[in-house]
Amino acid sequence: MAREKTEKVVFTFHTTTMAMRMEQCAKDAGSPGRLIPVPRQISAGCGMAWSAPAAERPGLESLIQENGIETEGIHNLFL
Repeated sequence: MAREKTEKVVFTFHTTTMAMRMEQCAKDAGSPGRLIPVPRQISAGCGMAWSAPAAERPGLESLIQENGIETEGIHNLFL
């Protein structure tokens, strides 16, 4: 049985360092999400992306800004 796809916000990064920084900052803040391989629909420099429920986008964007995390792109996808 196939898993039902849900809307996610996906943040991509130029470097693995920024992806790992995102993971640590989100963990410290108790924010949802996880590192994933970049989905086929998009491409990114380092091959890693942060995925979280789409409803969490505003909070995660604030977290990114507050911590000086550099993103390559922000995408809403059904994963």
